[in-house]
Amino acid sequence: MTARGRVEPRRGQRSPRNRRWGTERMERYVCIHGHYYQPPRENPWTGAVERQPSAAPYHDWNERVTAECYAPNAAARILDGDGHVAKTVNLYARISFNVGPTLLSWMESHAPEVYRAILDADRESRRRYSGHGSAIAQVYNHMIMPLATWRDKRTQVIWGIRDFAHRVGRAPEGMWLPETGVDVETLEVLAEQGIRFTILSPHQAVRVREVGRAAWEDVGPAGIDPTMPYRIPLPSGRAIHAFFYLRPVARDVAFADLLTDGERFTQALLGAFDGARGRPQIAHIATDGETYGHHKKFGEMALAYALHAIESRGLARLTNYGEYLARYPATHDAQIAEFTAWSCAHGVERWRGDCGCRQGSPEWSQAWRDPLRLAMDWLRDRLVPRYAQEVGRYLADPWAARDDYIAVVLDPSARSVERFLRAHAARPAARPLEDDVRARVLTWLEVQRHTMLMYTSCGWFFDDIAGIEATQVLRYAGRAIQLAQELTGEALEPGFLQILARARSNLPERGNGVRVYETAVRAAMPRARA
Repeated sequence: MTARGRVEPRRGQRSPRNRRWGTERMERYVCIHGHYYQPPRENPWTGAVERQPSAAPYHDWNERVTAECYAPNAAARILDGDGHVAKTVNLYARISFNVGPTLLSWMESHAPEVYRAILDADRESRRRYSGHGSAIAQVYNHMIMPLATWRDKRTQVIWGIRDFAHRVGRAPEGMWLPETGVDVETLEVLAEQGIRFTILSPHQAVRVREVGRAAWEDVGPAGIDPTMPYRIPLPSGRAIHAFFYLRPVARDVAFADLLTDGERFTQALLGAFDGARGRPQIAHIATDGETYGHHKKFGEMALAYALHAIESRGLARLTNYGEYLARYPATHDAQIAEFTAWSCAHGVERWRGDCGCRQGSPEWSQAWRDPLRLAMDWLRDRLVPRYAQEVGRYLADPWAARDDYIAVVLDPSARSVERFLRAHAARPAARPLEDDVRARVLTWLEVQRHTMLMYTSCGWFFDDIAGIEATQVLRYAGRAIQLAQELTGEALEPGFLQILARARSNLPERGNGVRVYETAVRAAMPRARA
């Protein structure tokens, strides 16, 4: 941190009361959203996270990012004029945030102090922000929603809501869409499940109008005004709200050097306000939460400084999205650009094709993404009818049961399992299912859980199919294949690998997807170690 990242007032700074806009300052609001997330990393056969050498000196990437980001964000330091720590603050209580459910599950066991600090922060934020908690939910395992089936979209949203309520102790007002990937069907599912708002990039809006008017207007080259919420009317007659964040500021936070100077960060946020608008305004950004400390060292200190400076000088009021929407309901409607996301300039092609979006290695091809997704889709589509037919013999509605299976994931105790099976039994008055039938039903539900986990977005995001993220989703596919074969005797692996063979690694020694599967998936199976 530079000296300008400390909390002492700058010499010659005027009181906010002396500024021309001083009487309006409480109608200026600032909200920072952090999307805190790591992909699930557990070995599907053992449930343990194995050592990841690339995360050294830590055991794995969850541990490393927790040490560099998640823990420091719960106790961010603010320095005085002498460079001493004046105070520490729990940033989660002052910003808007979501934490991935699978990451929270890991934290609960492996970083319980951080886990408790995050839950405590939501309770504190409710006191700060008129009863509106700063935590919002997330789609369960970071599946790219526009590329998902309707059934998977519904289960992912329900699981995300149920996991959130189980941990936070209340229903979520908002929900984070992975990579802000959006289509109308996804918004319909969110609205159906009681979600009030989501957060999108400004390029994902195409038309606007005042609420109550019939005619739409294109947002034009200048883009949508990000300083107010929008209502998105849906074909069903429902509606959901969206906040379109300040993209230039968010970009400079995530990819430039704005976090090296807390004062510049403060002024960048305040620069979004325009007195000529003549209405309340919200200056807000959304970035990966890992930006604050992991991607940008000491970034959490810059964030703590900016929030302190804004609040202590009366430059604006800190808020979260739920509070702001309650205070200032949307006056305008918006239409979205479907099949778009914040991290792909080509819609959602980054998760199914060689669109040119990558982390590095410009000479590498990402043509492997298409056959990887095709193999996953092939497997999913063969397992769906088998699941519905088999489980439908014993449970009244296999898909309602899958939606509710999160109760067993969160609490796998015998009492929880018994309660779940009784609630979904095809004939509730009949005697309990036989042990072998219970085992088959629960195994089929595990097959479905793994077929959703295999769509975790990180599997396609990076540069090669041999990376740890792609091999992780292949492990989930391998586990689903193995369990399904145990249940049906049908060998699905050959058909899966036939498609996967078309996925060529950029590393000659790794060959293609089949070779990656053999070395990274079969090697993870306990039987392969015998």
